[in-house]
Amino acid sequence: MNSGASGRIPRIPPRPELPDLAAARRLGPAVTVEARWQQLLLVWRWHHERHEALHPGNAYPGIVALIEAASAEPKLRQLYPFTSHFRVLFSSCTSYPWSVQAPSIEPLRDGRFRVRRPRSSEAIGVTHTAGIAVALAVDNLPAGLGPAVDSRGDGNRDL
Repeated sequence: MNSGASGRIPRIPPRPELPDLAAARRLGPAVTVEARWQQLLLVWRWHHERHEALHPGNAYPGIVALIEAASAEPKLRQLYPFTSHFRVLFSSCTSYPWSVQAPSIEPLRDGRFRVRRPRSSEAIGVTHTAGIAVALAVDNLPAGLGPAVDSRGDGNRDL
């Protein structure tokens, strides 16, 4: 463990207690989505706090602000969120294989946010705040994209 420049041992925050996603899945897609948003926020806040304790003054990507902004947006809040390589993605299915039809958002090291087309590296735009990135993603949602549903494991939405 790095004791830092001051020689003191950093205080690492305890791991958060997470919502039980398996139990949520038994209660349906809406409960699953809500539990997943809670999980994502708790996990990334913990990672951020841990990083701050271990590496004070070393910037951490703005993923927490991004997840908070996305979770406050009703059109994204109804989708199943997940992260990959610091990108936040949104699925219309609550289990793998994901059905990603919404743009993804990525915090950049310089503090900006990149919004990408679904399942593409093509950028829709780069913004200076998480809130503007979320608004840009919402503006580029496909028409009629509704709440996430359970999937049959083949990527098809159960209707």
